[in-house]
Amino acid sequence: MIRSLLKFLLGKMLRLVVLLAAISILSFMMVKMAPIDPVQAYVGADLLKVSEAQREQIAAYWGLDQPPLAQFLTWGSAVLKGNLGTSMTFRQPVTDVIAERFLSSLALMVSAWALSGLIGFAAGAAAAMNRNTWVDRMIHWYCYTLAATPAFWLGLLLIMVFSVWLGWFPLGLGVPAGMAADQVTLGDRIYHMFLPALVLSVTGIATIALHTRQKLAEVLDSDYIIFARARGERGFGLFWRHGLRNIALPALTLQFASFSELFGGAVLAEQVFAYPGLGQATVQAGLRGDVPLLLGIVLFSTCFVFAGNMIADLLYTIIDPRIRSRDGGDPLEAG
Repeated sequence: MIRSLLKFLLGKMLRLVVLLAAISILSFMMVKMAPIDPVQAYVGADLLKVSEAQREQIAAYWGLDQPPLAQFLTWGSAVLKGNLGTSMTFRQPVTDVIAERFLSSLALMVSAWALSGLIGFAAGAAAAMNRNTWVDRMIHWYCYTLAATPAFWLGLLLIMVFSVWLGWFPLGLGVPAGMAADQVTLGDRIYHMFLPALVLSVTGIATIALHTRQKLAEVLDSDYIIFARARGERGFGLFWRHGLRNIALPALTLQFASFSELFGGAVLAEQVFAYPGLGQATVQAGLRGDVPLLLGIVLFSTCFVFAGNMIADLLYTIIDPRIRSRDGGDPLEAG
């Protein structure tokens, strides 16, 4: 068991290293191809007051005067030593910026991830158990409508309705404006996080619900379900005994695979609501040509998504007995 676990983790770590190397190279190339002058973005409105000599000093300070290959090798060698560099936007170490911003984004993404998974799974199961009824049609209408709805548009709509017209929620930000950090309560944070989390969860429900509905419909058409119904099993009891385990694994796969979509949606939601999370920092880094911060966020988000997929692989062995018994009962050989 321990040997299989070590083998599993070692294989995953090797894949992660190769993935991070490829992502780093591609991301660096894309940043350098972007039509953004990092020095001009760094100086900002004071561009006319900065002489050419000062521009050269700024470029030399941040290493922007070197060829792209030399810049990448310098950054890569520092990363191997655990140093992601200093953000040109926030004038702080990249690790500090990511750590500070990720705490806010984590609360937002975990809330939206849990809500979308639970509600989507329940909605899909309800649609499948009530096929061709008004319940099924309503859930289908909801899913197809929201699947085509951009997250930023939905965010603007919710702000207009619940913040501007009704005044129930704040227009944005992660905490009340002007309030000291030691005075902010958990209730204040939840109050400001509600609408962004709602946007992320509502748009994520559709995919999980439709997938769960399709898988459960296939299960309900199988021979052993027909036999169970012939024995008098109906409703929730039928679903609990024969349907839940058969659709749990596909739903779990889709739920953990949604980490990348969740992170991408958080970028848009945080921009719309001016929520001080990692997504907003990503947009600022991209617009200002902040290469160290942007590459640091890319590496971190890659690890975040990869961790979600690895957790799913581990949970497979708990849910599906066929994976546990594969290759002579070795529970982790399937990973």
